[in-house]
Amino acid sequence: MGLLIASIFLGMMVGGYLWGYLADQRGRQRVLVVSLSVNGLFGALASLAPWFWLFLLLRFVSGVGVGGSIPVIFSYFSEFLPRLRRGAMISALATFWMAGNILAAGLAWLVIPASWAHFTLGPLTMQSWRVFVVLCSIPSLSSALLFSLMMPESPKFLMEMFGLVTSSQTYRADSLSSHESRLCRLFKTGLAPITQLFSGPLMARSAVLLVVFYTISFGYYGLWMWFPELFKRTQEGGSPCANVTRPAHLQDLSCYPVNTVACSLLASSVSVFFIYVVQTKTGSLVLSCLFSGVSVISWNSLDVVGTELYPTQLRSSALGFFTGVGRVAAIMGNIVFGSLVDSTCAVPILLVSALLLAGGVVACLLPQTKQTEIN
Repeated sequence: MGLLIASIFLGMMVGGYLWGYLADQRGRQRVLVVSLSVNGLFGALASLAPWFWLFLLLRFVSGVGVGGSIPVIFSYFSEFLPRLRRGAMISALATFWMAGNILAAGLAWLVIPASWAHFTLGPLTMQSWRVFVVLCSIPSLSSALLFSLMMPESPKFLMEMFGLVTSSQTYRADSLSSHESRLCRLFKTGLAPITQLFSGPLMARSAVLLVVFYTISFGYYGLWMWFPELFKRTQEGGSPCANVTRPAHLQDLSCYPVNTVACSLLASSVSVFFIYVVQTKTGSLVLSCLFSGVSVISWNSLDVVGTELYPTQLRSSALGFFTGVGRVAAIMGNIVFGSLVDSTCAVPILLVSALLLAGGVVACLLPQTKQTEIN
């Protein structure tokens, strides 16, 4: 399970910045169509993989598509919205993330145990999990088709790029006359948005967002993936860290968008701490639901803040970069939990609580963006 999760998150890390950068250069609508197609196509091909390593590779490429669609869709959507309704509408869009999770869980419940989902396709035996993987690729492919046929390019992007076309053409002409290698030029051009994010007036807000994205991603994905194991231990021993040998020194341990981010991260920190303390299965379930709820509030608020803190020509690149940082944190969170959950279970849980607390405090430094015009 760890390798599968890591392969998807690595793909999302690569795709987040890659597609975000291309969306700022080539347009939001076109990049959304391609990234959704990559996700759906390679996700479907993964269901036919006869070897585990090939399955991981195809899921990695599918993750590259997922990583692009997440940051680009928020940039694209925000550029159609009026100032007074932008926060509410982006939050409404973000709720479909959890709706999709619920739909996928329900689909798995219906398909994977079903006997009808087992059949032979030539030399390949289609087991129920393969059918489930194919079905999960349909939304991406259908969305790519609808976007290509029905959705226009962002008008704000077109207006901004029309004003920049002359200077960009001059820059390309100058670059082509230099003696640098083509690969070096491409590398420098690709990293130029990151340099802009961490220089000048954008540096402070970028540093804060870097910390916030890392802390919430480490905590949310690291803890959420291991909730089933913690529930099992709660049922067997009365505590999430039951049946684990703990070190002796641990034996005694028994709205504005910016304000919303900070408060929800602090609430997440408190809920995680009490998950460690609680002694009943019901208590663990209630607190895990509370953690999930307040964490989603943090994610939704970050989606709003992220689109409002950066200019149009950097918006998708910024969101792609920070979501990529989040994927790195998610991988690290899973590694830490996987390594310590059987020996010192309290350490990763309390570490998540401390990181979320730090993220909530740092989030207070973000500038307020409520009902501001996006540049």
